[in-house]
Amino acid sequence: RITLKMAKNSIRVSFSGRRRLDLSKMGITTFPKCILELADVEELDLSRNMLRKIPNTIEKFQNLLWLDLHSNQLDELPKEIGTLQNLTFLNICNNKLTTESLPEELNLLKNLKTLNLGLNCLETVPTTLGALRELVDLGLFDNALTTIPKSVKNLPKIERMNVKRNPLRELEKPKEEIDTIKRIETLYLVEEKDLCSSCLKMCKGERDELHKLEDMTPNSKELSFPSLLTPNSSAKENQEEWRVR
Repeated sequence: RITLKMAKNSIRVSFSGRRRLDLSKMGITTFPKCILELADVEELDLSRNMLRKIPNTIEKFQNLLWLDLHSNQLDELPKEIGTLQNLTFLNICNNKLTTESLPEELNLLKNLKTLNLGLNCLETVPTTLGALRELVDLGLFDNALTTIPKSVKNLPKIERMNVKRNPLRELEKPKEEIDTIKRIETLYLVEEKDLCSSCLKMCKGERDELHKLEDMTPNSKELSFPSLLTPNSSAKENQEEWRVR
C-alpha cells in the first residue's frame, strides 16, 4: 500500500527541472488515492505495476506534461485523460488495450508529441488520432493492425512511426514466382563406349526427351522479322570507326 509519506519521498527532480512522482515497479494493483494530494507534479510514472484501471480522478493532474503507464494490466482508459491538455508524452504500451477501449478523447491532447501504443491488442488505429497535429513519435508495434489510416500516416510533424510486427497488408512482400523449368546445372560429356549398358540406356532416354522438346519449339529458320535490317547495315558500315574508338 502506498502512503502519502511514501509518495512524497518518491518525488524526484528531473534534468529538465520538472518534479517527477516515480511509483514504478512497486507492485501497485489499484491507483493510490493519496497521490491526488500531489497532483501538481509535472511528471507521473506508474509503469511496471499491476494496475487494471486508471480512475477518472486522473483529471486532477492538470500540470502533467509526462505520463508513463506502460507494462500494467490496463484494459481501458478513462475519457478524462483527454483533459490533460498539457501532456507532451504518453506511454501506455504493454497493456491490454483494444481499439474500443481507447477513448475518443485522446484526440484532445493537442500538445502530445510522443504516444506509445505498442504491445497492446489494437486491431485498428482510430482515425481521430489524426487530430494530434503535434505528434512526432508514434509507437504501434506488436499489435494486430492490418492498415494505418491516412489521417495518421499524413500527420504533419510525424518523424517516427514504429509499426513492426503487425500483419500490415501494405508491408507484405509479393510472392516470388516459382520457376517450374528444370535447369541444367552440370553437364558431363562422355563417349558411348565409356558407359555401361544401364547408363547408356538412361542417357539415350534423356536424349530422346530433349529431341521431343526440340520438335515442340519453333524452328529459328522459319521465324521472320521483316521489320529488322538484315544484316545490321548501320553497325556494319561503322564498325571500323568503332574499332578505332
